[in-house]
Amino acid sequence: MTGKVPILKTIQKVPGGLMVVFLLLGAIVNTFAPKSLMIGSFTTALFKQGALPLIAVLLFCSGAQITIKTAGVALWKGFVLNTVKILLGISIGLVVGKLMGPEASLFGLTPLALIAAMANSNGGLYTALAQKYGDASDIGAVAIVSTNDGPFFTMVAMGMTGLANIPIIAMVAVVVPIIIGMILGNLDEDMRKFLAPGVMLSIPFFSFPLGAGLNLMDIVKAGIPGIALGLMTLFVTGIGGFFAYKFLIPSKDKRSDAVGAGIGTTAGNAAGTPAAIAAVDPTWAPYAAAATVQVGASIVITAILCPLLVDFLSRMCKQHNNVVKGEDN
Repeated sequence: MTGKVPILKTIQKVPGGLMVVFLLLGAIVNTFAPKSLMIGSFTTALFKQGALPLIAVLLFCSGAQITIKTAGVALWKGFVLNTVKILLGISIGLVVGKLMGPEASLFGLTPLALIAAMANSNGGLYTALAQKYGDASDIGAVAIVSTNDGPFFTMVAMGMTGLANIPIIAMVAVVVPIIIGMILGNLDEDMRKFLAPGVMLSIPFFSFPLGAGLNLMDIVKAGIPGIALGLMTLFVTGIGGFFAYKFLIPSKDKRSDAVGAGIGTTAGNAAGTPAAIAAVDPTWAPYAAAATVQVGASIVITAILCPLLVDFLSRMCKQHNNVVKGEDN
């Protein structure tokens, strides 16, 4: 006898449902009943604070699926996507600042807000999307993609390289679970098979606490500029990542070009970038508060819409491939 309520099948009908549905649930609860997630013990540990360890489980299990032969492919994919994300995010902010000055704005957005949001991607969301639409090497690429987290590249773009240092140990910390999983998977085929289900199983469990770090009211507070920032981040860097992946990644090494659009997000820690910039350069202080709210809106908007964009592009790619195959036949 099957279950009477088809919960899983219904969720799977939603584009990126295993992540989007649980992420939205987390955001809704955090927005309207945040104290319910802070009652302590296992509840708080799982539903509010569990994102990082559960993403680590995903990286570990995914690493076990990467063979020695595909390790180089993962690094190349990460390099391509990270480069596109940073260059696109930085260039728009620099153009606005260069042509109109730091106090000027595009759609009410200062260069500080533009660069902070657009040059910083959500590694957790990318990883979940790579699991659904890509392969093990796409997931492994997060080791490189995650290097754009934090204010470093924003500082570089704004001429403050001497005041920022890349936290090397933070980069190492991202790679370690992948490497250990990769070693185990290559040493033992049975271990690789054993860890494989953990990739899919971990997604809803880390998606909810990711959502529990979002507040839907940030969209309201930021207004039209915040919405514009989220949409610009989604489409400019997301579509840019899609085409970069399409033309720079060999066909034999990829499952779907749609994975490239998974960088069209703003990471949660990007909200702290404007304040970090203002701390080292007080001339940006007058713009930090507004930029922080706008970046917060971009975090929420891209977290919700990026999975929908990736799913749309995936369907489009499948239709195109079917047409091509039909013409060949």
